[in-house]
Amino acid sequence: MTQGKKQIHLGAHFPGVNNTTVWADPESKSQIEFDSFVHLAETAERGLFDFFFLAEGLRLREHRGRIHDLDVVGRPDTLIVLNALAAVTTHLGLAGTINTTFNEPFELAKQFATLDHLSSGRAAWNMVTSSDAFTGENFRRGGYLDREDRYVRAREIIDVARELWDSWSPDTLVVDRENGVFGRRDSIAQVRHSGPQFDVDAAFTVPRSPQGHPVLLQAGDSDEGREFGAAKADAIFTVHGTLEAGQAFYSDVKGRLTKYGREHGGLKVLPAATFVLGDTAADAEERANVIRHQQVGPQTAISFLEQVWGRDLSEYDPDGPLPKDDPTDDVNITRGRVRHADPAAVARDWRERAESRNLSIRELIIEVTTRQQFVGTASQVAEDIDRYVQNDACDGFILVPHITPAGLDEFVDKVVPELQNRGSFRTEYTGTTLREHLGLHHPSEQREGVRAS
Repeated sequence: MTQGKKQIHLGAHFPGVNNTTVWADPESKSQIEFDSFVHLAETAERGLFDFFFLAEGLRLREHRGRIHDLDVVGRPDTLIVLNALAAVTTHLGLAGTINTTFNEPFELAKQFATLDHLSSGRAAWNMVTSSDAFTGENFRRGGYLDREDRYVRAREIIDVARELWDSWSPDTLVVDRENGVFGRRDSIAQVRHSGPQFDVDAAFTVPRSPQGHPVLLQAGDSDEGREFGAAKADAIFTVHGTLEAGQAFYSDVKGRLTKYGREHGGLKVLPAATFVLGDTAADAEERANVIRHQQVGPQTAISFLEQVWGRDLSEYDPDGPLPKDDPTDDVNITRGRVRHADPAAVARDWRERAESRNLSIRELIIEVTTRQQFVGTASQVAEDIDRYVQNDACDGFILVPHITPAGLDEFVDKVVPELQNRGSFRTEYTGTTLREHLGLHHPSEQREGVRAS
């Protein structure tokens, strides 16, 4: 290992129902059969990745009043899948996206503590919020939270979960078979919480788990989201693609840690990224161009455009120019996914891009929907990933392959050895818990650090 080099952290995102997946590729398999989840997880573990990352959808999306075509495959329950994967993996972290807006803290604390026990300390919770009334219709209390209240609820739900996780002392499970003692009731504290969102008065039902707290991930780029991440998260899932944008985000969120008594290394920054490999740089570029056109077909291009313009644009040619009129105010043309807050501003930006470079509708959508992408030979991709991490644009990446479930195989076989040769990626797991993989302190050590500061 090269002395002083930052170590790269890698997560593997199960693509699921999104436009990254190339559905028409003959290698694309089931999005819901357990074998698919197992294949990607086992590949990630073979590649010594930190964790497997699974998203969740609480409602099938709709576009122009019909179920979105990418959602007809279905959306299985995240926690059930992760608990099943705990039985077929040994070191790989298991991270799930679970909503803080439509769930209760006691239930979530119990579910993630259980996953942490079953996996021997590999659980992670990606905390997300929602202001979506469409999704809220699926839940008993209905409705939704105002945008400004989303993080108020999220902060409180995390605070309550932490109280519950901490309510069992580390030495609660004392096993003395000779005297018939299997625990100590006096070291289980009653949690009494009364706040604007939750009232909880309970003794937690699950002993303290191996990690103390499951690792907490967060995705949010607004100022409020960054502040929430700096205060509560162990890692932030970002969308910043260029080196310069990544460095600015990295510096900003890391700079917010001091006010919470946290260390610089206590928060990992992990952007999402895709990759395309080739035998030569030209071969990789050609492959990447083919894949992007497969991901954004003619119908998909028009659908993305309709999300901004707010109306039916099926009469437009995807290989032709953008509409000349301005977007409408119909915010319900797409329901169950984020719609741009200011469609008029987005439309102006897109027109400027399209006119300056003579882009068609489809070419424009390909450009604006492309994630951070590493394209090249295995050696070139390894060099680019290493450059981002060593120059403080991030601490690693969450990779999103375009084929399910075998899309990660080529990266593990070809790029991981290159990263290891550069001295910036592990050659074996040296710990057993996800906190150890990520270089994060145990919560008891974090609290001692805050008290000391």
